[in-house]
Amino acid sequence: MAGCISFTATRDRCFRFSFSNAGLKSATTDLGQGTIMHCWAPKAHKDSKPNLLLLHGFGANAMWQWNDFLPPLTRRFNVYVPDLLFFGDSHTSRPDRTEAFQAQCVAALLQAHGVRTSSVVGISYGGFVAYSLAAQFPERVEKVVLCCAGVCFEEKDLDEGLFQVKSVDEAAEILLPQTPEKLRQLLRLAFVKPSKVTPTCFLTDYINVMCTENIQERKELIESLYKDRKLSDLPKITQPTLIIWGEKDLVFPIELAHRLKRHLGENAELVVIKNAGHAVNVEKANEMYKHLRSFLIDSTAPIVQKNHSNGRHVD
Repeated sequence: MAGCISFTATRDRCFRFSFSNAGLKSATTDLGQGTIMHCWAPKAHKDSKPNLLLLHGFGANAMWQWNDFLPPLTRRFNVYVPDLLFFGDSHTSRPDRTEAFQAQCVAALLQAHGVRTSSVVGISYGGFVAYSLAAQFPERVEKVVLCCAGVCFEEKDLDEGLFQVKSVDEAAEILLPQTPEKLRQLLRLAFVKPSKVTPTCFLTDYINVMCTENIQERKELIESLYKDRKLSDLPKITQPTLIIWGEKDLVFPIELAHRLKRHLGENAELVVIKNAGHAVNVEKANEMYKHLRSFLIDSTAPIVQKNHSNGRHVD
């Protein structure tokens, strides 16, 4: 109903205040050739701090996925949180929809902000972009964290039944929900224990605010991920890499985590978080941060290998 308060829009404004309070500012950069990227960047870049890039997945804009991690990370890093193309306030008129192009735009954005090197953390789709960034610009990426990012899946996995969905079109309908039922289906895939009592009006409000723009372009991003994808074409990144995965991920099954670990070999370590699904950054934010801290900050400390939710499970 016109004039009603939007819970989603209100929460978005709260996130904006939270990001600003954490020492970040909203900045929009024209990269040329019809490409505009929005990024939350430090209000005051400090040369004494290392740089950290946080890349979001499909869903809402970057604020919704990284808000809980900002206070501890901004104390230790110059943190950059961009909206990837066709999310938030980032867009392009160019036709390229590959994660490689996204990575090139992120690299140009960092260069525009004067960032020469950084570590990168990517969630889901953001992990695809992070991996491509590390592969294309190895001299500019120090460490890589991939969270539930099925970068090593193959197109044939869809036909062979690895995923819950049967086609790219079905995946797009769920990842880009246009009805409350499709949004509920997405929540069931993303969370181990999704809320069973979320009112339909809240779901409709979220869709109206977050899911109605750039639908065709986002679908093309999904199609680009699947098309002709083969593990044999995936380069091996050379940076130290931490793979974080929810044990019960239904979007990208945990088999893909082990496949990625085998692909990268000794250069990577795998952490499996118990009782977590695809949205591990929401369900287990504290545990995920502990692993981020250990890998990005305390990496000189000995790693205790344990097979439970508070320790590292190394494949």
